[in-house]
Amino acid sequence: MLPAEPTAETHIAVSPPTVRHRDRGGPAEPGPRPATPRPHVGPGEGPGDDVGAVAGEEGPREPGAEKQGEDTLDLRLPEELLASVEGEAPGSVGPKPDDTWWTAHHWLSSPDDSCSRPVFDDLLDGIAGWGPVRTPAGAFHLVPVRLERDLRLISRWMNDPAAAAFWELSGPQDVVEDHIRAQLAGDGRSVPCVGVLDGRPMSYWEIYRADLDPLARYYPARPHDTGLHLLLGEIPDRGRGLGGSLLRAVADLVLARRPSCARVVAEPDIRNTPSLAAFLTAGFRFSAEVALPGKTGALMVRDRSLQHVL
Repeated sequence: MLPAEPTAETHIAVSPPTVRHRDRGGPAEPGPRPATPRPHVGPGEGPGDDVGAVAGEEGPREPGAEKQGEDTLDLRLPEELLASVEGEAPGSVGPKPDDTWWTAHHWLSSPDDSCSRPVFDDLLDGIAGWGPVRTPAGAFHLVPVRLERDLRLISRWMNDPAAAAFWELSGPQDVVEDHIRAQLAGDGRSVPCVGVLDGRPMSYWEIYRADLDPLARYYPARPHDTGLHLLLGEIPDRGRGLGGSLLRAVADLVLARRPSCARVVAEPDIRNTPSLAAFLTAGFRFSAEVALPGKTGALMVRDRSLQHVL
C-alpha cells in the first residue's frame, strides 16, 4: 500500500526483509441410569426427542404415560473421550503452554476478539475464513492481527535492525500499534495478519486491495488487484528460501479465495536483489519499474492465467 500523502514511503520486507509500505469409545452400559442426563440429538430438542428404547420392554404403554428414566438410551461416554473434551488425556495434567497443540490453538482461535473483523467483514473476501494452506515448509495460516495478542511480538520484529531499515516502525510499541490500528479501523481494504507456520507465529503480512490503494496511481491497476507485504520476523527464517515458498503459497491462496482477483501484485525496491529473487521464485514476473514516493519500485505480478506456468 501507499500512503495518501506523497512524502511517505512504500516498502516490502521479505527474506531478508526488503521494503515496507508506510500507511499510517467404549460401548454404552446396558440398563437405565436415572441419575445420568439423557442425551439429545441436537440443539433445542426436548426430552421427547431422545432416540432408542430399552430393548426387551414388555407390555403396552398407555397413551400420555411418561416414566422418568425409562424408554431412554443410556449413554455413558468413555473416560478417554471425556478427558479429551476437557483438554487432557487420562492421567495427564493437560497440555503445557509450550506444546505445539497449545501454540496452534492459541494463534488460530479468536475468542472475544474486538480488534479483528467478522469472517466476511472486509473487502478481501474474508481473510479470517481462508483457512490454512500446505507449503513445502509445513501448514501455513494467515491469522488477522489482534492487538492484545500480537502487538508485543510484531513490535519486537519491527525493532530488529534489518526490518527497521525498511519498515521504519521501530521504537515503542505504540508506533506499531498506530500503524496496525489504522488498518483495523478502516473499511477492510487492508488486513494485517500474523503468518503461522506449523503453529508457530513467524511472519507479519499485509494483504490489501491494490486497486483501492494510492499505489493504483502509479501503475495500470485492474479491479480487485490484491497487494501484499511480508516481513519474516525471526532471523533463522531468513535467507534460506522460505520467503519465496510463502510468497507463492499466499499469492495462490489469494487467487483461490478471491475469484474476482486476476492478479497479485507487489512493489519491492528495485535495488533489493534478494527480494526480487524471492518474488521470481514465487512465480511473480517483473512487469515494470515504478517511480514511487521515496523509491523506485519493481512492479511484480503473479497472474491467474500464468499460475500453473510460472
